[in-house]
Amino acid sequence: MVGIRQRARAGRRSAAASLAVAFALALALGGCAGGDFGRTRADMRSDDMHRWVGDEATASVGVKPSQFQLTDDERMLRDFAYPLIEAPHTRPEWKGVFGDYTPLPAPWRREVHFDRTAYGRLLIDEPHRSHSSRYAQLMEDVRDDLTRIEPFFQVADRVLDMDSRRNQARSIVSDLSPRENDDVTARITENALVVKWVQHCLQQRAASYRWALERLVLQAPDPMVADTDRLIVQLEAMTAPRVAAGGAVVSKG
Repeated sequence: MVGIRQRARAGRRSAAASLAVAFALALALGGCAGGDFGRTRADMRSDDMHRWVGDEATASVGVKPSQFQLTDDERMLRDFAYPLIEAPHTRPEWKGVFGDYTPLPAPWRREVHFDRTAYGRLLIDEPHRSHSSRYAQLMEDVRDDLTRIEPFFQVADRVLDMDSRRNQARSIVSDLSPRENDDVTARITENALVVKWVQHCLQQRAASYRWALERLVLQAPDPMVADTDRLIVQLEAMTAPRVAAGGAVVSKG
């Protein structure tokens, strides 16, 4: 009987240990599932997962989206646009782990209201071990945007140049149907709106970062102010509009 009880206790300990290992493994895999920067996990992705960006942009201004399939650059444009139109720290980490993904409303929707204080209040109100960590977080967020801007606008220039050529080609294409003509117009409009959406959000982000820095200066002056200010000035300069290929207004990135 003693031997049986000992084996039973050993079996329970083994089962508990196996359960603990399985739970730890699940947590580890869950953390990886969130992807970089808390984005949707890889197995939730698809080639056209950000196609909705263009559809939402056109729908918000009452324009019917194009039925053309996305080109590689157009798909990349929407992929690069998403992290720039999603406000920093609006997605709780657990949502990234479990693959939560919610399309965002375009800024031209009437119910969309921008609060430039929201980012700063979240940054300042969250518990921190020291005020310097707030400056560090702000600098990290601005740097993240700066690294994303140049790739986005490089693709944007290619797409807008392609749209300019697409528009010129309409006059030489034989038997152009009304539907094809409408789809060309819709896609050109759609691409331009995606670029303008990002441009709009970048200007809002710069304003949010500026507000946050000004409040940090009031609450906790620190030598890190100068470095943070330089980063925000750089972001503000890169969001200044210019006219690029195709006549659309894009950033200096």
